[in-house]
Amino acid sequence: MDYALLLKEYNLKVTPQRLAIVEELNMHGHMNIDDLYHTLLVKFPSISLATIYKNINAMIEKIFLNEVKIPNKKSVYELTKEEHSHVVCKKCNAIMDINLDTSKLLNEAKKISEFSLDEGAVIFAGICPKCSK
Repeated sequence: MDYALLLKEYNLKVTPQRLAIVEELNMHGHMNIDDLYHTLLVKFPSISLATIYKNINAMIEKIFLNEVKIPNKKSVYELTKEEHSHVVCKKCNAIMDINLDTSKLLNEAKKISEFSLDEGAVIFAGICPKCSK
């Protein structure tokens, strides 16, 4: 995949640090800032945490990345893709995407709250098959 071209399509400046962030997120699926920082330090020994935050925020602003807020855990980041939900393991913290139609849930929330809702996030927590063994 040509990440440089993809960044340009989102009107994001192509930098070695941004390319590395995108490559890592594509490879791992979901990463928090700390894990991303420690991974990138190998390639860019002088990179700062502030640089990572700045790049992540710029990519979120352009909807190139999404922030996944997991209760009682650090947020993780992922490349933007079709709408989906997440499952997270309470033991090993593994995160997996699941395709789940949440439109009925959103409509029910609209009725109950009387809010004009247009988006929501669903995260299920449990024990993954690997940790269940």
